Amino acid sequence: MVWLALLCCALLGVTSSSELLIRRRRSWIIDSFTLEEGHPGPFPYELGKIKVERSYQITFEIFGMGVDEHPEGVLTIDSTTGILSAHKSVDYEELKTLKLKLLASKDDKTLDTKLGIEITILDINDNPPRFPNDLYEVTVEEAVAQGTNLLSVLANDRDQPETPNSTFHYEIGTVSPKPPNAEFVMGLSGQLSFRGCLDYEAGDVYKVLLVAKDHGEVVSLSSTTTALIHIQDGNNHLPVITGKTGTMTVKEGDTGVVPLRLHVADRDLEHTPAWNAKYTMEGDTGGNFKVETDPITNDGILTVIKPLDFEEVTERELLFSVENEMPYYSCKVKARPTSGLWEVDTSGGTAGPVGAGPKPDSLRVTIQVEDTNDPPTFTVLVHEAGLEENVAIGTYVQTVTAVDPDSSHARDFVYEIGKDPGDWLNVDPHTGVITTAKRPDRESPHVVDNIYTAILHAVDSGEPPMTGTATLLLHVFDQNDNTPTLSVNNVVVCIGDGPTSTNLTALDPDDVPFGGPFTFELLGEVEGKWSVDPSHGYKVNLVKETIVHSGIHMVELKISDLQGAFAVNNLSVTVCDCTATPSCRERRASSSTVGFGAAGILFFALLVLMITLMLSFLMTCKKDFTFLKTDLPNGNSLLSSNIEIPGTDCKIPIKPPTKSYLPYHFSEIMQRTCSFKAVEESFHYQDYWEHNQRQSTLMYEYQEGSAKSGFLSDGGLLKLLQQRMDYVQATEDDLNDYYPHLYADEGDDADPHYDLEKIYILEAVFDHGHLDDLGPRFKKLASVCTPAQ
Repeated sequence: MVWLALLCCALLGVTSSSELLIRRRRSWIIDSFTLEEGHPGPFPYELGKIKVERSYQITFEIFGMGVDEHPEGVLTIDSTTGILSAHKSVDYEELKTLKLKLLASKDDKTLDTKLGIEITILDINDNPPRFPNDLYEVTVEEAVAQGTNLLSVLANDRDQPETPNSTFHYEIGTVSPKPPNAEFVMGLSGQLSFRGCLDYEAGDVYKVLLVAKDHGEVVSLSSTTTALIHIQDGNNHLPVITGKTGTMTVKEGDTGVVPLRLHVADRDLEHTPAWNAKYTMEGDTGGNFKVETDPITNDGILTVIKPLDFEEVTERELLFSVENEMPYYSCKVKARPTSGLWEVDTSGGTAGPVGAGPKPDSLRVTIQVEDTNDPPTFTVLVHEAGLEENVAIGTYVQTVTAVDPDSSHARDFVYEIGKDPGDWLNVDPHTGVITTAKRPDRESPHVVDNIYTAILHAVDSGEPPMTGTATLLLHVFDQNDNTPTLSVNNVVVCIGDGPTSTNLTALDPDDVPFGGPFTFELLGEVEGKWSVDPSHGYKVNLVKETIVHSGIHMVELKISDLQGAFAVNNLSVTVCDCTATPSCRERRASSSTVGFGAAGILFFALLVLMITLMLSFLMTCKKDFTFLKTDLPNGNSLLSSNIEIPGTDCKIPIKPPTKSYLPYHFSEIMQRTCSFKAVEESFHYQDYWEHNQRQSTLMYEYQEGSAKSGFLSDGGLLKLLQQRMDYVQATEDDLNDYYPHLYADEGDDADPHYDLEKIYILEAVFDHGHLDDLGPRFKKLASVCTPAQ
């Protein structure tokens, strides 16, 4: 209140203190004016006058929006009179108010008054309601019910809210084409709907012009947008069966054949759910047929999926009906009131009751069944029988029975074996009696899980002949017809400070109780040398005592099954020093792995040898006899035996051989065929015997004891040759394991007391019985060398 009183005094000019007047004149006085948007002019035009009553002259100035701030140049004020003027129009939608500051100064530039001015922009109806989109599209079904909201739109007016200028409504402008039985309407909130019945045949697309119009008092403004209503064809036309094609006959036993095609017509849009036909079938009690729709022609295709039997039924009557994938729908206008929905009569679809309307078109068809030659049928398709293995040939197994269901074709048939992988069975062609053709073997590869499977046929005499099939499952019972055997016949045992061992595994293809666990027993003189631990089981350890030395040893091992059936297995045991020869085991395993390849190489080498011998024979053999040059060590050579005069000396000095040489019995063979020199040059056994001192010793003993004549009889020669070849074969692998051992280096630093390894000579027995009969043609030679005493 005090400030108000002071302000009144300042305006009346009754103040005596200049300082007080200045302080009071700086107080704010608010004033306001209006400016209509879009004023047409002419400019400038006067908005009003600032009234400040003073007894002295003052000067007016304004600052702010419309002057020196956006939008510039709109307002000015007369500095002397205070008249406020507008120089151009403004937009209400851009600025609703202009705020300014007014300063009133005295002549001496002293501030007298400071005012705040607010200019309100008056709205006019210069904006129509506008839609956000120029085009709207929607697709609806033809059977959609009237009153359904098809589309919603929303317009906006930028004029001053809650005034007639910004208030508007929606209405329908034009519709193209004009539907004969429908009318489009707009709701207050912009929902587009229709009343009546849509008709795809009258128009599949409707172009509707939507209008939004405001309620301006001076002028009414409006805008439009376009709505495209696409009508999806409804099923208002049922398919009609127009005909059928096909033989309408089916041969019994056939599947996959098409005896019938149904043809239909439909006036709805092709290849739409309203046009696509859907067939149903009645009367197919056996499930022998299926009916499908041809997607291209819309025909109904009848296919046989299960064979028909003429003996059961000679014809089949079927009833076919056809409708569309989309439910049938119809709509008719009965009355068109001016307000609200129209009166319509509908059936089906979403607008009417389900199932109402006409019934689907149908057709009755009879399919004839043709008789054919049926195959004989076994009364039991899977037979089972049991036999012990090894039963006698001709043992009865089973009797099978088949029947021929034909009534108008040949009914004679015979039984045959269709599949018999082991050729075990015979079947009587007329009685079906099955007997054994071989002794069954449970261990045969054709027996799986103790079952032997065979296929039986019954073949009739029709043209063409038809065949029925049955299966025989023959259970084969085990007998103890196999003895246990070792899984391998060659093993390696290392030399050690104490007893060493290797694993042995026994196998028996017989089943329980004719198999394992097994009993193991060593035969022969094995006390203190070999043993098995344990003596029962499937796997045992062969234990070597320290007394057994390096080399190849043959061990006889008796293995018995649970029933006492046994077999004696000859086991070749290679004993070697695994520390001195670390790869002993690996090489043995490798040689075993490539055994078949080695056998092939050996066979090829023997073949080359035979060819070489034949060539040597052709090149060197003559009818006259020549002297044989032997090149053998002095004192160990045989007398020349291709002359008829006695030698100068038949005595052979007794001393160990100093050099390995070609075995005696080979020399004798060579003399009978060709020059020994030629054979010696082509058949080099020298290298082999240089590695086998024992063979030389045996030959030396043979010379000394019983071969002074230098020849053997035919029988003795063959026996001795066979014995030597067997020995070569048995020791071949062991020779491959020999590697030179370094005992000491040459030089002054060599240890003179270095112990050498022991040399173990394999035990072998030479059968002197071969020398008992040298043959009559050697007796004279013997009498020459050793006169009778």
